[in-house]
Amino acid sequence: MADQEALQDPLVERPSASPEPPASPTISKKRKRNPTKETSAGEAPVGKKKKKPKTKAKAKAIEEDELDLETGINKAFSHMDSQLLADYVAQRTRRYESDLSSIELEDKYIPAKAIEDTTAWDKTRDLDNLPGFLEKFAGNSTKLWSASKKNGSPHTIIVTAAGLRAAEIARVVRKLQTKDATVAKLFAKHIKLQDSVKFLKTTRTGIAVGTPTRLKDLMDDGALAVDRLERIVIDASHIDVKKRGILEMKETQVPLIFWLGQSVFKERYAADKNGIQLLFY
Repeated sequence: MADQEALQDPLVERPSASPEPPASPTISKKRKRNPTKETSAGEAPVGKKKKKPKTKAKAKAIEEDELDLETGINKAFSHMDSQLLADYVAQRTRRYESDLSSIELEDKYIPAKAIEDTTAWDKTRDLDNLPGFLEKFAGNSTKLWSASKKNGSPHTIIVTAAGLRAAEIARVVRKLQTKDATVAKLFAKHIKLQDSVKFLKTTRTGIAVGTPTRLKDLMDDGALAVDRLERIVIDASHIDVKKRGILEMKETQVPLIFWLGQSVFKERYAADKNGIQLLFY
């Protein structure tokens, strides 16, 4: 309507002998209203901006749907394939280590080919189902009950965010423990470094469960050997009461990516011979 009136205005002004003299004030009023209408038309982009919060709200709702606080699980990881996981890990690295150069970030990048696709696992990624998950993706699952004769040389390392969670995981995977293949708890909470060193140097270990920093310290010490390692499992789905997992906290994500990025691992990811599986649970 405003456009039609604007087009009619010159026609009204042209004849000076218009039978309706008061039309001029009316026209001026309409002209005063036009800027207002034009402003409202100009505010159309503002209307579009108002849609953005709706989009954000929708995205947030989807994210919230993925987070099950009752079970403490981020369900998003269950449908992330290798490429999505690689992209997600890289995204978190860029966020937490924004001071790194592109070359340094590239050096920390874990490619999709290094990550095994576990989207075929259709069960809930909770503690109870972890042993079954290991059996499914271990290839020869009977090896899960075995251990190298070399002490402190696990075939599987499960990495999690905190000591309490590590203790819970160790308790669950203990069903894969035998007298010749012990499950090792490798975390700082209530366990001194020298105690872990002594344990590894004197015990045949099949599965080790630990936190990134403690695992690095034990590798640096030489107590934790990885030459017989067959798989690394990241406890990615577990979230705390603040809805954060090992990849969503800077204090755990940064040491985790550093630990995973060691050359002793990177050169063996997905290798045909003496390779290491990288699994995100």
